[in-house]
Amino acid sequence: MQYDFSGQRVIVTGAAHGFGRATSQAFAGLGAEVWVCDILGDQIEETRSLVVGAGGRCEALRVDVRKRAEVQDFVGEVCSDGKPVQVLVNNAGGVLGQVGRPLEEIDEEAWDSVLQVNLRAAFWMSQAVTPGMKQARYGRIVNISSGAGLRPSMTGVQAYAAAKAAQIHLTRQLAWELGRWGITVNNIAPGFVRSNPTSEKQWHTMGAEGQRALLESLALKRLGSPADIAQGVLFLASAYAGWITGQVLPVDGGRL
Repeated sequence: MQYDFSGQRVIVTGAAHGFGRATSQAFAGLGAEVWVCDILGDQIEETRSLVVGAGGRCEALRVDVRKRAEVQDFVGEVCSDGKPVQVLVNNAGGVLGQVGRPLEEIDEEAWDSVLQVNLRAAFWMSQAVTPGMKQARYGRIVNISSGAGLRPSMTGVQAYAAAKAAQIHLTRQLAWELGRWGITVNNIAPGFVRSNPTSEKQWHTMGAEGQRALLESLALKRLGSPADIAQGVLFLASAYAGWITGQVLPVDGGRL
């Protein structure tokens, strides 16, 4: 099996680090023209520099994907030459620095902000790229959810678990709606990966006993890497997955 994304235009959101950066590098290494965005301006520029330094093609813009107008402007710039987006990777998300608290302590801002970046953003981005994909009668949308969308969240953040579960169902809904145009919509549900400052903090907070317990809960007895998640994305975005849509692929080391 050999992937080739030569000539394809790919958008990766939340590409300042972790899964998004690894996915951007993977697509660029296989010939894609990659457009990356994030709210973290300096770090998204670092992603672009890494991709270009390795010989890939990449453009980076600071975009708040929670805001429909910014998303529409971004996709408009990406497609300013009339060529549509072939692959969209909705990776932006996270807990936004929140930690688990009793539900009676959660206020509107804490709840809404996490739903916006994990669910609303995926909808706005999908909405923006869909007209071009429909016209081309081809497209791949890959949403990055979490094991938290399949079972109670290790983060303890209620909004995060709810948003990821909702994103999984959004994936199924869009797959049903867009399939007639040759557009597939699928979902990657990563397990715990030390991929960003939040996951690093969580890992150290577990302590040695908690870390051992997590590893023992995995069939492979080891943590994965951002590159492991990127490989799942490449598969779902490739021609090999042309008859797969509306599905959730756990990439989690075999957490049963």
